[in-house]
Amino acid sequence: MAGAACVPPFSVEGEAVSLLPVPDGSVRPIVVIGTEAIRRGFDPVCLAQALATRRAPGVAELVLNPDAHAGYGAPIGCVLASPTHIYPGPIGVDIKCSMSLLQLSAEASEIGPRPVRRAILDAICKRIPTGPGKGSRAVPLGRVVGAELGVQAVTEGASPAVLRALGIPVEWAARCEDARHVAHDGSVLALQKRLERLLEEGVIKDFSDKANQLGSYGGGNHFGECSVVAVGETPRAREAARSFGLLDGHVAFLSHCGSRGFGNILARNEFRILQKRFEEWGIPLPGGDRELVYAPLGSPEADDYLDDLALGANFATVNHLLINSLVLEAFREVLPHVSGNLVYFISHNIARLEEVGGVEMWVHRKGATRAFPAGHPALVGTPFERVGHPILLPGNPRDGSVVMVAEPGASKSCFSVNHGAGRAMGRRAALKTLDQQSVDAELDRLDILSNCRKYPLDEAPDAYKDFREVLRSVELAGLATEVARLKARFVIKDAAEPDG
Repeated sequence: MAGAACVPPFSVEGEAVSLLPVPDGSVRPIVVIGTEAIRRGFDPVCLAQALATRRAPGVAELVLNPDAHAGYGAPIGCVLASPTHIYPGPIGVDIKCSMSLLQLSAEASEIGPRPVRRAILDAICKRIPTGPGKGSRAVPLGRVVGAELGVQAVTEGASPAVLRALGIPVEWAARCEDARHVAHDGSVLALQKRLERLLEEGVIKDFSDKANQLGSYGGGNHFGECSVVAVGETPRAREAARSFGLLDGHVAFLSHCGSRGFGNILARNEFRILQKRFEEWGIPLPGGDRELVYAPLGSPEADDYLDDLALGANFATVNHLLINSLVLEAFREVLPHVSGNLVYFISHNIARLEEVGGVEMWVHRKGATRAFPAGHPALVGTPFERVGHPILLPGNPRDGSVVMVAEPGASKSCFSVNHGAGRAMGRRAALKTLDQQSVDAELDRLDILSNCRKYPLDEAPDAYKDFREVLRSVELAGLATEVARLKARFVIKDAAEPDG
């Protein structure tokens, strides 16, 4: 793949918007969101991947967000729109990795004392396991999900029947970007048949174990974070906060997780199938990259992938809602009077059928999140029609996370924004470069608790890009504005120490 020397200069369109031309000029340039400081920070592999992805068949639009960095095939932090093809790479292996935010009635002062926070943290960890392969049986108060209910969850998503069976408030479904996903033909029946086929063929060998991962966090960058909400002072921020149900000075809980082992198996199986097809048919790989395989829409391969995408996405949806239900249960163990409402649940690893420039396309978001402003046709009939939906952007425990709302200018990025800060260094580099004592001391100084004996170095704040510059890029580009800042009070991560 081409290196940095082959990357042409950016064509600057504004302080935080530029174009990255494809050298032969055969296709439209890549839209790049980011200030000059952000553009200087893009690594050569990320830019080379973006150029290879842009040249791939059927790609009509490609956007790089300010958090973009090298991934498998397409960069993490990109948006791809195609009216003719589906691409697993620009979605990723953690199907429907997402963010959710639970607003609690507790005031900040109620969790001020460290013993109270520690008790809540422990109560959550008794109910929600963390780490690869961990399921509900790994913790004493986990919600065990049987195979039959698991099948219903992955085929129906957050249906009233599934939510009631799991003890999740049914009204939370209205606060989901997509509460349920259907098969390529719009049916649930095709999803049921696809799952039966996957089980019969042995693609999923241990469905009961995978179903028991509902209500759990994964490893890596997945987390749960207890925060205090600080709503912005502008009229726009106050109006949006009221619409979202955010309570200034109150406690909220932010979660980052996806479809766990179930979605990973589905995604990797699809990569293997499509890679085999490319070899059988002698089709050239875009940029020579095996992770940039694709399928034309309407083909059996595309239909199978869309069905698997829906199964994984439904798992992720129910997983998040169950996590939030268990978090609320844990808070009530320590503070019995507390109530909670879901603010929003939104994905950043998904493909959705949307209108782009008047044309219906599959918009692939890999490490990118939807950003529909007020009045967008897709929001008609939702609680967010008048203001725009919440955008949940995780930063890091030190600098906080934010809730934003989209502006009409988001049209320039296929109505998408970044999904967070984005990595500034790889995990191995972080483990070699950062100092454990300094990381732990900083969190202790900020009075941020954790379930980890040592905070994971590869997830330390300095392993990520400057969150302030990333947010500045989004606002200068006119994509979205900040509604509230979430200030961390404790964090739950995979407590297993990396092996380096």
